Amino acid sequence: MERGKRREGVLSSVAELFDLPGDVIAGLPHLEMVGDRQLFLENHGGILSYSDRRIDVNTDRGVLRLRGQGLNLLAMTAEELRVGGVIEGVEWVK
Repeated sequence: MERGKRREGVLSSVAELFDLPGDVIAGLPHLEMVGDRQLFLENHGGILSYSDRRIDVNTDRGVLRLRGQGLNLLAMTAEELRVGGVIEGVEWVK
């Protein structure tokens, strides 16, 4: 069995045992949007580029690219960030 698949199986078992979301246990990026006006991201790796039209955020699954108008960083910690503005598009760039 591949190491990555074995790790995912163990993480899934732990998540199920403690009734926790698997993405939280695995450290996967967690993304939430409030309409087209706000985006919340957990488990990021920092901002790669920033303008009022585009924000690129590093994650362990690739770059999360936000496109829109009047984009601004509302809050940021080492693990979480919140972006406001008119969000027109969100895409994963591998």
